Formats: sequence, C-alpha cells, structure tokens
Amino acid sequence: MAMSVTCPGLYCGRIMFNGSVERDCGVCPRGERANLQKVCERCTESPELYDWLYLGFMAILPLVLHWFFIELYSGKKSSSALMQHITALLECSLSAMVTLLVTEPIGMLRINSCRVQMLSDWYTMLYNPSPDYINTLHCTQEAVYPLYTIVFIYYAFCLVLMMMLRPLLVKKVACGLGKSDRFKSIYAALYFFPILTVLQAIGGGLVYYAFPYIILVLSLVTLAVYMSTTEIQSFTNLAAKKKRLVVLFSHWLLHAYGIVSISRLDKLEQDLPLLALVPGPAMFYIATAKFTEPSRILSEGSNGH
Repeated sequence: MAMSVTCPGLYCGRIMFNGSVERDCGVCPRGERANLQKVCERCTESPELYDWLYLGFMAILPLVLHWFFIELYSGKKSSSALMQHITALLECSLSAMVTLLVTEPIGMLRINSCRVQMLSDWYTMLYNPSPDYINTLHCTQEAVYPLYTIVFIYYAFCLVLMMMLRPLLVKKVACGLGKSDRFKSIYAALYFFPILTVLQAIGGGLVYYAFPYIILVLSLVTLAVYMSTTEIQSFTNLAAKKKRLVVLFSHWLLHAYGIVSISRLDKLEQDLPLLALVPGPAMFYIATAKFTEPSRILSEGSNGH
C-alpha cells in the first residue's frame, strides 16, 4: 500500500485491484479518473445542471440543423415539411433515450459522470508526462466521462435512425417535389454530421464553456435575419401566421435556454427575472422597424429630409 513515488503528469494514476493499489502508474480505465492521491477512482457522481444543459445543447444542435435543411428543401409543400419535422424530432428523441440507456448505469435514463474541473480535462492527450516518461507512459483518458464520448454515440444513433426512417417517409409524403429534391435534406445531414463530429472531437472542451454564449448570439442573429425578411404586418394576424409564431417562440426558447445556461440558476430569486428579457429583442425590432426600413430611409434621403 505504500505510495512513496508520485505519479507523473496530471492524469496518471494507480489502479485499484482486489482492494489494493498497484504500484505502477498508468492510464485509468474508462469510467475512472485519478483523484488527488493519484489513485484511479470510479466516476459515480450525477452530472450537474450545467452538464445536462451542455448535453441538451449538443442534442438540439443536429435537430435544429435537420429542421433548417428540411425547411430549405421542402419548397411550398407544407405537409411534407411538417411530417419530416416530426420525423426528425422522433429520430433525435429516440437516439437520446437509447444513448442514455446504453451508458452506465446501463438500462436507466441517467448517467454516472466525472465532474469537469478545468479545460485540460477535455484534452488529456496534451498533458502526458514529461519527455522522460513519454516513451513508456501515456495517460490519455476521458477525464470528463462520459460527456466527451456520449455525444459521438448520440450522433451515431441519430444517423442510423435517420437512414432507417427518413427515406421511407420522403418517398410517401414528398411526391410533389422533384426526384433530385426529395432527399436533399438527408444528403445535407450526411454532410453536417461529420462536421459536428469533428467539432466535438477537436473543440468539445471549448464548446462546453462557450455554448451558452453561442446560443445567445445565434438566437439573436437568426431572429434578426428572420424578422428582416418577414413583413411586420404579418405578426398582427396571428391566426393566419402560425408558422411565423412557431419560429418566433422557438427563438425565444433558445434565448431562454442560453440565459439559464449562463446563470445556472444558482440564485433563483436573482436569475429567474432575467427570463423576462427573452421577448425583448423581438419587441424592440417590431417597435423600431418602421423607422429603419431601407425603402423609407432612401425615399426621405432623395427628398432631402
């Protein structure tokens, strides 16, 4: 049990075997990480709220991309777009459930994890021991288990379910589209899933710390683009413009998600009132758009006003 020699590197540890600690240092098994005593310890904690919000963001990202490309390539056939939207939601929901079920503890809709302590936890391969040990000792591991690999598993299930369900649906409900346009939303997914995989592999740690701000910026930018291409008068006729309302409320939900992710709801009495800011950008745009309409500015400029 004597441990007079300290393990080199940040993530090397000694493995527990039959109640005793092995003397040799090495990489901890999957699902374990080295504690302060440099002993590999099992990850048995539940993820924090921020960890769940991160996983939620990574789960929502492909769904939003699915919806964007479905809307882009569905043309004017709204029934086709609606069914594909519902199918994409079903695919991502089932993938998320299956991913949770196959992650420890297996068969339960919860996961055991190791807490994220610092950015380097996502990039253990960059923190192997000094060159004196590099030829004999590598301690690259998933110190943030399972936040890193669970995203890859989820993307794999999303891709498999999409290839099983979507082509059959598209053949039945997208008859009004040309043969070359029917499967464009599926082809788009075959491009963006590899991109998302590379993003997670290289920038997973950076996304983990930055995703609340990414959500806020993207929700504001996309809302501004959407509002600028939509007539303001259309928002007064709510019954006839259900689709625009759905888009608007979707942006508000994303904005609220970003605010909750930043605040983490550590102090409810201070953080919950921040949600009142969610409709602010849309209301501000609607109130000021008539003063900033390009055609009005150009006409007033030509009149010398």
